[in-house]
Amino acid sequence: MVEFYSSNLTRAQFDLIQPLLPAAKPGGCPRSTSLWALLNAIFYVVTQGCKWRDSPGDLPAWQTVSTYCRHWRKDGTWQAMHARLRAWIRAAVGRPDSPSEVILDRQTVPTVAMVQQAVVFDRFKATKGRKRHTAVETLGLVMTVRVTAASLPEREGGKRVLQRLSDLGAKVCRLYLVWVDGGYTGQPLLQWVMDRLR
Repeated sequence: MVEFYSSNLTRAQFDLIQPLLPAAKPGGCPRSTSLWALLNAIFYVVTQGCKWRDSPGDLPAWQTVSTYCRHWRKDGTWQAMHARLRAWIRAAVGRPDSPSEVILDRQTVPTVAMVQQAVVFDRFKATKGRKRHTAVETLGLVMTVRVTAASLPEREGGKRVLQRLSDLGAKVCRLYLVWVDGGYTGQPLLQWVMDRLR
């Protein structure tokens, strides 16, 4: 019997997103793992911040869960699912699928002590770690995120986020205004946005 975890999807939530998941590949053995259980296992690891190997024994095997999660990242399933859910939420409040305005910001996140990678210092925030550069639309729904070294200046991180946003193509075809704070000001970024992203 599967335990209930706070990160579990309800049956109604799963039924809503099930059509967005890829069908089983033809040939080979039929899929034996429930997609509902797979998603619950992925969400458990994400919300608890634990390693795949540390997921509870009543969830599907961690190797299977990790493999599905990786394949869905590579084939764009997660991005497509996120875009569809965002469009549904926007439609529910009477907004078009594609936003016309986004808000760009960043957050410096301290690196945990056990991380062995090179740690970079953000001199303005006096923090060792990473930066999350995020673009959200005006309802607060995430459009895209880039994680960089903490030492990367805001303007450079902003360029990376805006380039990734531009790569979304038709999903941001109405975009004409980007709100930023003082860390992004300056003619070089403005000129880059006008030249590269029009």
